[in-house]
Amino acid sequence: MKFTISQEAFAEGLQNAVSAVNSRSTLPILTNVLIQASDGELILTATDLDFTVRTKAEAKVGKAGSTTLPARRLSTLVKDLPKTEIEVEVDGKSMATLKSGAGVYKIFGMPEAEFPGLPAFEGAVEFKLKASDLKDGLRKTHYAISLDETRYVLNGIFFSFKGDKLTLVATDGRRLALAEVNDLEIPPSQEREFIVRTKAVTELMRALKDDGEVTVRISQNMVQFDCGPTTLISKLVEGNYPNYVQVIPTKVNERVTVERETLLNAVRRVSLLNTEKTASVRLNFTKGKIEITSNTPEVGEAREEMAVSYKGKDISIAFNPEFLMAPLRYLGEDEVHFELIDDISPGVLKINAPFVYVLMPMRVGA
Repeated sequence: MKFTISQEAFAEGLQNAVSAVNSRSTLPILTNVLIQASDGELILTATDLDFTVRTKAEAKVGKAGSTTLPARRLSTLVKDLPKTEIEVEVDGKSMATLKSGAGVYKIFGMPEAEFPGLPAFEGAVEFKLKASDLKDGLRKTHYAISLDETRYVLNGIFFSFKGDKLTLVATDGRRLALAEVNDLEIPPSQEREFIVRTKAVTELMRALKDDGEVTVRISQNMVQFDCGPTTLISKLVEGNYPNYVQVIPTKVNERVTVERETLLNAVRRVSLLNTEKTASVRLNFTKGKIEITSNTPEVGEAREEMAVSYKGKDISIAFNPEFLMAPLRYLGEDEVHFELIDDISPGVLKINAPFVYVLMPMRVGA
């Protein structure tokens, strides 16, 4: 095998593929990246058997062929090479020689035959949607994924392709983020619901572009996302996702519109006087204003006021500041709508788009 490729294209392709490599794997072949060269392109594939990344890069192929090379070591080397063309030649014993400028590097590889094959998706249910819509939905929900591995069904994002929309949900039991992608055409026979693992969500957000389409294919326990030059394949989280609909309050007593960035900055500043043990901020809603406070005995206290058009009853409610700030960081809208029931019920954030964020209050002293 022999090919020439730009340093930038090779580095980017390897960086994408390396995300699937588990450095603690007991199978040496799984620490390698499969490199296939033909028809003016490289196909780079890496897998840990649960998650696979396959990406393409343009190259001048002098001799078609394939091999596997140590993924992380190769990626680190290529990333550090000068931004010029790299010549790569692999002999019959899987020895790769890289030439870049005045440098020559030889790396031992392993034959392609040892690399596992990709899962088959023939006959799988398929959905197509705008890549930007899926990226936006994941951005609005991913931060609410549970990190508690004992609650494995919450370790990912719930996808529901039903009716004419895709619903995306993430929750860790203390907060819930929901976003929708509308105007899809989904026949009843093809409706599907599944949970995509956190690792796949993270890499999917990186792979999705702001233009073009993404194709989603579902088999029995696998999902495939085709994002232009990059394809991601992941095992699904097994189990039944909790009934998220019953968590979203249907009754609202008060509603106030606030500037997203102003609220984000105020909560961030006030929370600077928190400690890990006392991570809470209190929002006091009174006529015409929101007062944001924190009080940490061993540190001090902070208070900021925001002028708002609020005419409801006085409500004082405490939240985890990080949980309150998370959606404010990832939403692009200038304004958010705060919906409240009382001092002890969940607070709800909405925007003028299909998005809902439910946040449980904290029980702390007044």
